[in-house]
Amino acid sequence: MPPASQISLQMECLWQTDLNSFLWTIKRDPPSYFYGTIHVPYTRVWDFIPENSKQAFQESNIVYFELDLTDPYTISALTSCQLLPQGENLQDVLPRDIYRRLKRHLEYVKLMMPSWMTPDQRGKGLYADYLFNAIAGNWERKRPVWVMLMVNSLTEADIKTRGVPVLDLYLAQEAERMRKRTGAVEKVEEQCHPLNGLNFSQVIFALNQTLLQQESLRAGSLQVPYTTEDLIRHYNCGDLNSIIFNHDTSQVPNFNNVTLPPSEQVTAQEIDSYFRQELIYKRNERMGKRVKALLEEYPDKSFFFAFGAGWC
Repeated sequence: MPPASQISLQMECLWQTDLNSFLWTIKRDPPSYFYGTIHVPYTRVWDFIPENSKQAFQESNIVYFELDLTDPYTISALTSCQLLPQGENLQDVLPRDIYRRLKRHLEYVKLMMPSWMTPDQRGKGLYADYLFNAIAGNWERKRPVWVMLMVNSLTEADIKTRGVPVLDLYLAQEAERMRKRTGAVEKVEEQCHPLNGLNFSQVIFALNQTLLQQESLRAGSLQVPYTTEDLIRHYNCGDLNSIIFNHDTSQVPNFNNVTLPPSEQVTAQEIDSYFRQELIYKRNERMGKRVKALLEEYPDKSFFFAFGAGWC
């Protein structure tokens, strides 16, 4: 008999007539695979991943990810890419009002974080002060675009998921444990530079909109249009077409909003268009060429490519 969690999920997914899988087979001998991952704790989705996907992972010779998340260089390069030039601080570059609101919001998050932590997190020795410093400790030195992304993720729902590896990191750790050869199809700079490529006025607009949204949530005047729970449910139900997926895997908030004045709507559309071009279309083409080259170079190997579900 399946576990209660799976029975519950089956009931939730009954509204869908055709459940999909996030596994695609590249037909050759031996076969290779694309698998769509999701950036949430693996424990929330692992029991619902079909056996054929787990078997494909186990039987493959080589596992490739977007980035090599187990390589210390990857983490240090991602950190460096987010920093302002030497000697600059956020206070020097942000408009005074936005800087003040940002500081106030981060003080609120730090104050609330102990109440957001779960008993399970505390039981594992994960404490609020440590977690806040790990996520936001160096915020004064970050570029505004990365501060915007940080603020967007510093929510109660996100904090409750910290401390457990996300699915792609868990797969990377498992691949290492199983002594599989691993690799990455992207360089850190290729993920980083498009975000740093927004012009200053666009970045200030994006940070202001993000702060406005968080301030409205704090005041209780705004409901989150979707939650991490929605995202997990759609993934576990195999809902490939959900708009929530497109949002999650674009890495950035969607600023298109009918309540914006016309001039600001134009800015929001320009940002959305820029990110689509840089983070989806150009990326897909570049990654596709590298996957093709790998398959051609190693025709006798079985690959398992684990990329964010929105790219697959």
